[in-house]
Order: sequence, then structure tokens, then C-alpha cells
Amino acid sequence: MKRRHITSAISQTFGKFASKEFPHWFQNIVNRSYVGLMGLDMSEFHSPETYKSLNALFTRHLKEPRHYSLNAADFISPCDSLISECGTLISDYALQIKGMRYKTDEFLGQNFSDEEKKSIHDGDFINFYLSPKDYHRYHIPTNMKVLKAVHIPGKFYPVNVPSLKKRLNLFIENERVVLQCETMEGKTFYMVLVSALNVGVMKVSFEPRIQTDADVVGEQVYEFKDLYLDKGDDFGCFEMGSTIVIISEKGMFEDIVVKAGDKVKFGETVATLK
Repeated sequence: MKRRHITSAISQTFGKFASKEFPHWFQNIVNRSYVGLMGLDMSEFHSPETYKSLNALFTRHLKEPRHYSLNAADFISPCDSLISECGTLISDYALQIKGMRYKTDEFLGQNFSDEEKKSIHDGDFINFYLSPKDYHRYHIPTNMKVLKAVHIPGKFYPVNVPSLKKRLNLFIENERVVLQCETMEGKTFYMVLVSALNVGVMKVSFEPRIQTDADVVGEQVYEFKDLYLDKGDDFGCFEMGSTIVIISEKGMFEDIVVKAGDKVKFGETVATLK
């Protein structure tokens, strides 16, 4: 039997601790300590003592819905995050971070055809890094159709900026869920959820069969016929911080209005569609 990478063992151990519901007095200490240590802004959420586990705190929901542009051309951020990198692909090369590039053909895995992979060559990309203090849920960035989801097992290396600078092809090595999407105008883009250390679980609400950080061998493919999702819909969460990469076909975006180093929140317009 193939041995799992040490990063998986660490993530599973932390996941068990985070999921455990301790006695209220102790859980309150754990939650408040985490909020203070990481500097969480809880102004849009319930108070820390209301969450029965650390994982419940990680995956907290907003108390009130956020407002975002209803203009169909406005493509919104799917999460609260740092833009670690963004720009235009050179053929199938995208930037992991400045000076470190990787091939999107490898990033998407083995279950997309050469034609499907070529559809995004010379297109655009935006990397959204969620730190441990960020709101961990993710949302739909534009009215769209989901064609396919592919779960690719892998490692759980940290995805913070120092790690991105040190490890070539980190995005390709880490476990990920690749969503093949289509805008209402028929343009193709991929939204990729990338795991990280202590982020064993990436939940996808519209496909509960996807079980990340599990004993899965090989890529798992899920195809959909008429799965339409609306801008702003909550479709899952990371259990801790991680990264979402959006890669679009050439000409899908009129303009990307963010740059590397920007902090964005879910609902903020990050690009405009043609």
C-alpha cells in the first residue's frame, strides 16, 4: 500500500483536533486564543464562544449577506484573500508567484483533453490566497454552468508566500479540486481549489462525493449535465486557509482590476467580462 506523505499525516492530525468538540469552557479558550493569535476580525460573524469546535469557527458563515455588483459583466472575488499573483498566461505557463511559473496543462491533471487544456492557453489567471485568519468559505464569482469536477489527490505543502517562493510546482504537487466552468456567454474558465498544510478538507456542496484528504488513489471525475450556479452562491469551504486559482480562456476578461499584493474580499469586483 502506498504510504501517504508526511504533510497528509500532519493535516489529518490537526483536522481531528480542530473537529473535536471540547467542553464549553475549554472550547471557549481554544476559540478565543485562535481569534487573538491570528487577529481574526469577527465583526461580521457570531462571537467566538458560539462555535462548538475550532473547525466550526474556521468555516463560519457571515451573519448578514454581503452586497456585490449585480451587473452581469462584473466578475467578483470568490473569497476573502490576498492576490498572490495574476496576469496573462504565456502559452500554458502561469505564475505561482513572481519568478516561479508552472504549466497549467499539468495543473489541470489527466482528465481533461488536449483541446480542453488548450482553450485556456494565453488566457488570464488570478491566484487568491486565503490566510488562516480569513473567512474560509468560497462563493461563485459569476453566473455560470459547471461542466466537470476533478479531484486530484496530492500533498499538503503550505501555500503562503514564503513557501510559494521556495518550492517549484507547489500547486501541481498539492491536492486539488478542479472545476471546469462556463460563463453565460459560453466562455470557459477553470476554478481550482488547492489544498495546504492543515487544510485536509475542501468541501464542495454541490458534489458531496468529493472526499479530500482521504485514502483515494488516482483522480476522481464527476460530470454534470445542467448544473447552473448564481453569482454569490456559497458552494463550500476550506478547513483552514488555502488558495483558489482562476484561469480563463483568452478574451474572457475585458480587464482585471486587481494586482499582486492586493487584499480583496468576497463580493468585490476583481475583473470585467467581455
